[in-house]
Amino acid sequence: MLCLFSRQTFAGHQPETLNRHPTDMRVRTILLALAVSAVPLLYTGCTACYTKPQNPEQVREKTAEATAQLKDNAKAVAEGVRDGLTRPSADKPLDLNSASKPKLLSLPGVDDAAADRIIAGRPYSSEHELLDRHIISRDEYNRIADSITVKK
Repeated sequence: MLCLFSRQTFAGHQPETLNRHPTDMRVRTILLALAVSAVPLLYTGCTACYTKPQNPEQVREKTAEATAQLKDNAKAVAEGVRDGLTRPSADKPLDLNSASKPKLLSLPGVDDAAADRIIAGRPYSSEHELLDRHIISRDEYNRIADSITVKK
């Protein structure tokens, strides 16, 4: 009797009649790997066909949960759109002399302390006064420079 993955018999002798190609072992290994990897796919396919149908109450409950989650996501999207449209930008810069604290906090990198310093330092005659008067650092200024202005 021959071993499936070897050219030798169980007794350890190589028969003369068995003269196989050198890639025969590789082909057998590949076929075995394909067969082994196909088993989980077959199992999944078979179990998917035999799942119990849900009753209408379960379908209604899952639909209600999905709808509630979608509603929350829709609110978040709407808030994001609103924030994006009202956020200061180069096209619509924020006036340092009249901006509220929440508006100042919407600028990138501006925290509570920086917003308070900006408000306390009013009035400004130019945006560069934030640096000249050491109200914010050069890095903070570089992040918001395109989004601020000073109206007189």
